Amino acid sequence: MPPPRKIGILTGGGDVPGLNSVIKSVTYRATEMGAEVLGIRRGWEGLTHVRPGPDLDPDYLRRLDRANTRTIDRTGGTILHTSRTNPARMPRRALPEWLLPARAEALRVGEDRFDLTDVVMDHLEQLGIDVLVTIGGDDTLSFSRILAARGVPLVAIPKTMDNDAPGTEYCIGFSSAITRAKELIDRQRTTLGSHERIGVFRIFGRDAGFSALFAAYVTSARCVIPEVRYDVAALAEVLAADHRASPSRYAIVVTAEGAIWKGADIPEYGPADAFGHRHKANVGEALAGEISGRTGIESLAIELTYDLRSGQADALDQIVASTFANVAMDLVADGTFGQMVAIRDGKYDFVDLASTGVAARRVDVATMYNEERFRPRYDRKLGSPLLLVGLD
Repeated sequence: MPPPRKIGILTGGGDVPGLNSVIKSVTYRATEMGAEVLGIRRGWEGLTHVRPGPDLDPDYLRRLDRANTRTIDRTGGTILHTSRTNPARMPRRALPEWLLPARAEALRVGEDRFDLTDVVMDHLEQLGIDVLVTIGGDDTLSFSRILAARGVPLVAIPKTMDNDAPGTEYCIGFSSAITRAKELIDRQRTTLGSHERIGVFRIFGRDAGFSALFAAYVTSARCVIPEVRYDVAALAEVLAADHRASPSRYAIVVTAEGAIWKGADIPEYGPADAFGHRHKANVGEALAGEISGRTGIESLAIELTYDLRSGQADALDQIVASTFANVAMDLVADGTFGQMVAIRDGKYDFVDLASTGVAARRVDVATMYNEERFRPRYDRKLGSPLLLVGLD
């Protein structure tokens, strides 16, 4: 394959610190290769809604070069912005206004779902994009797999603060989220102690407990994770004992949003998004109420969600983001497509993107979590990878 002339890059799903480092590094490497870089704004929406023409649509396209990306790695978020658009299953209300009704009907795949994959393919061709670099979590990666299967030269980079993308031991955003969680939990200790409360910190993690587990790891807190249906009476007893033992009379537990105790049912509400996800009722508030009722100690639900994906990347995420970008561009230079950059056995690597279309990775409870003490396991780590989340 000849060297690419134009590389498209997009960020999809939730934002995390480190995305701008990827965008900058891809741009720098691409210009060294003599390729133009086209930033696609608002994730996959940029490729469903754009109107290709002689002039760039400023709502959805942005030329990237060394000058306009020089300082973007100093800030969090993504300069290309993002969305949770799924081109393969778009509701009617999300369709581009210019799409003719007759063509929209031809793309219908359900009562209120339309598959715009062909539209995306047409736009990639019209825009002259030779190679696409996509940065996202499982939802973004799922449509990346569809395009790769259709023959689009594509390389994916995993990001999610949940760190649960299959095929990699690490995803951009995870370290920054844990760093931020530690800062926020440690700051709350003074308030919890002043009022002699139990703090229930709710953190992202619908299906996997890595974020809750590692937040507890670095704060010596108790934690509950989606992988274990736990005994809430036993948890309340442990927290009451922690409360009594603390000179300041406080205790802390971190709960993943998907962690549910035995006999409980945390309902979901609202319409499903384009990827089939609905909002869960606030498990932190429900758990705080349960603990208060069982212990007689005032318990406070505290959100550790969107704060964790805000602000600048920490040092580890900045290093991984820049390196992931350069590994991706090595693959582009070699003409190796349909791959996802990864960490495997603690080393930078890549994996066939098609193989990542499986369930989210989950905490290995036997080696990483103490169910009786509601704590991470700190022992027997010899031979474990640096971040203790190996693939096996």
